[in-house]
Order: sequence, then C-alpha cells, then structure tokens
Amino acid sequence: MKAKTAAALLFSSLVIISCQKEEKKTVTTEIKPANDSIKTTKTEEKIDYTDFNIFSLSVISSAEKDSDMDIFISVSDIYKGEQPIPADIVKNHKQMTYEERQHFELDASSRKKLLNGVHLTEKDSLYIYEYGSNKLQKMPISQLKAVAYLSPYTDSEDLDPDSYMMGFQVATHQKTTEYDRFNNAIAYFGSTNPFVENKMKAMKWQKAGADISKKYFSHSKLVQGKTYQSQYENLTYYLQDYLEEGNTVERKLVVINNDKEKIAEKTFSLAGSDGGEFLPLYGIDADEANIFQYTGHLFKGKPPVIFGFIAQSFGCPSISFLDKTEKDFPINCDNRH
Repeated sequence: MKAKTAAALLFSSLVIISCQKEEKKTVTTEIKPANDSIKTTKTEEKIDYTDFNIFSLSVISSAEKDSDMDIFISVSDIYKGEQPIPADIVKNHKQMTYEERQHFELDASSRKKLLNGVHLTEKDSLYIYEYGSNKLQKMPISQLKAVAYLSPYTDSEDLDPDSYMMGFQVATHQKTTEYDRFNNAIAYFGSTNPFVENKMKAMKWQKAGADISKKYFSHSKLVQGKTYQSQYENLTYYLQDYLEEGNTVERKLVVINNDKEKIAEKTFSLAGSDGGEFLPLYGIDADEANIFQYTGHLFKGKPPVIFGFIAQSFGCPSISFLDKTEKDFPINCDNRH
C-alpha cells in the first residue's frame, strides 16, 4: 500500500446531531415541551451521567489487505494530556513503511498514559450495544489492545503526535457481512452497563394526510412539502418537510401520545451546515438495508431517545431525548475535517 491514508480509513459511524470539533454546526432546536406522558424506564441500577461519554465504532481498512476491516474506537475526542504516541514513532516515521506508520499497538507506558488521559482503569469494561439487533457485548479493557491509527486527513509523510487517532481495537480482519452490524451500534467505557436492552425500534415511515400538516405544523417562510408518520408504543411521530427551491432544507418533528397531547417537538435544519444532508426515511425512500432513524429507551433511567435524521460532513452526531429537560448526548466520532 502507498501513502493513501484517506482511502485507507473507512469510517462507519452513527450519523445524527453535533460535536465539539464541528467547524460549522447543523442547526437544531431544543426539544420542546415534554410531560409525564412519557415515562422513563424503571431500574434499580443508578447510572452516573456526569461527564458521560459515548462513542461510535470506526471501520478501518486493514493495512495488510484492503478487503479486511478492523473495528476501532477512538477516544481522542475526550483525551486530556500529552499525546501518548511513542517518541520514536514520530522521530523515525520517514524510515518506516506505510503499514508501520499507519497502525501500531501502544507500548505499556503509552497505554497507561492513554487510560489516565480518559479517566479509565484496567478494571473498567467496554460495552457495545448493537441496538439494531439488540446485542450487547461486554469486553474488559484489560483484554483490549490500545492502538493508534493515522487520521485519514493527515499527510503521512509529515507526522506529529496529533496525526493519530488513539483508542482501543475491538476486532480485526472483519468481512463486509461482519462489520456492517456496527453501523447501528454505540459504545461506552466504564464500570456499569448504561444501556437498556430490547427497547429500541427502527422507525418505519409512511405518508400522512394533509390534515396532519394543518393540525400540527405552523406556517413558515419555507414551502411545506410532504408529511410522514411513524409509531412507537403509545407515541405517534409526525415529520414535516419544508422546501426551498424544491429541495428539503428543514424537517420538523412532532410527537403525540394516545391522549392526542403534543409531548415533544424538534426541528432539523440544514441551514448553515457545510455538506450536511438529510438521511433517507425507512419505508419512504430507504429499505431495510438502510435504516437510520431509531427511537425508544436506550439509556437506563432516561426518557426515550430519537436520532438518525441528518448526515453531517463536519462534527459528530448526537442522540436527542423526548424531554426538553434532557440535553443531547453527543457521540464521539473523531471527525477531523
């Protein structure tokens, strides 16, 4: 392989809503009123959501064989401190092959520095929840390799410690049919599993009538387009397109309970974004192989979530709650555009 870093790293991450590294943010409004019609999942297990961090999983082309993929979780977004890349790697990178520069395991001292920089210990675990198929994996950190991969936006001929993504290797030499399952997955490092199992659902949309548009959505300077609806337990979701010059530039979501009460609303907008676009709607313009929108109970002790409406070029996505008192959970994805 030659120095073709951008082609060598293929990212497969959740695409939903915001990150600290974002240069230009997709505009979203805060979820508005929620009431006790939505109940949080009951659990005796208390989860501390202070400084809570979740991560996407990256699919990276193997240095040995393009058809093989490695599954990797970067923690660079939350790392604090001096980069733990061994000094000899940076000093001698011009004498190394591309394969040697592209990916390597951190030595013991660098591994310890990485763990300290993200406030983890060898006694903690990695929890990967594949919400699309309801599969939960628990892996002790002590059994995971601490690794570094070149960022796809780095000039591999002129390296420094910031050129690398740092994190933990989950799997190697995965085939297409194996790594696709990580498209709809989310990861967490810690001592306790924060995920609710078997309560997430893919949102299948269908067209809604004109009466829905008039009843739940206000007029706008934009032209109203099509209206869609989806169902989850006792909640009905209505989604309204807004057009500019024939293109959808905004979508508004309203959530109604069985008592016909509006318990949440949200706006997704491409205004001010750079390269962002709306993701296809399952049941309308996407099949089962391309499901992006999900809803349901994902985190213990928290209200239901919703995500998967916008694909962003810059920054990372977030998970939103159907409760105005809850802040979005950004998904760390190490997007370095």
